[in-house]
Amino acid sequence: MTESAKLLGAIIAVVDNLLVTALLWARVLGWRGVEHWLGLILIASTVPLAYLLTSALGNGRSVIYAAWLGLMILYLLVELVLDYILKFDFRQTRWMVIVYVTLFFGATGGMIGVASRAGRLWAILAVASWIVMAGTAFYQRWKTGM
Repeated sequence: MTESAKLLGAIIAVVDNLLVTALLWARVLGWRGVEHWLGLILIASTVPLAYLLTSALGNGRSVIYAAWLGLMILYLLVELVLDYILKFDFRQTRWMVIVYVTLFFGATGGMIGVASRAGRLWAILAVASWIVMAGTAFYQRWKTGM
């Protein structure tokens, strides 16, 4: 895997964590338009993630690396379908929330592994931004119930 691909994965991991954090704060503050656009920007990261996944599969990268990328792509596609295409209000159904949150934390947590391929500094940035994002997610759920 090239150094530029490793860096791209790390940047996406950290930026996606920051985007989710901003999106969650927009939800807490009731800024629906901002939340919507931040979500679309987040979903757009599917494109470079798909590039990284196809590159990884073509270059014999480890299965876990491909799984991390695939899980994040799956999460973003679920987000796209449920929130933007179907506009399905699943956040009030307990079992759906449990499945969604499991996918969310699995996907974003896996991206820490992707970021770690670019070096220790990127791993630290990914972990720190993930912790902030996770804390914000729990606060947002408590505050808004969604």
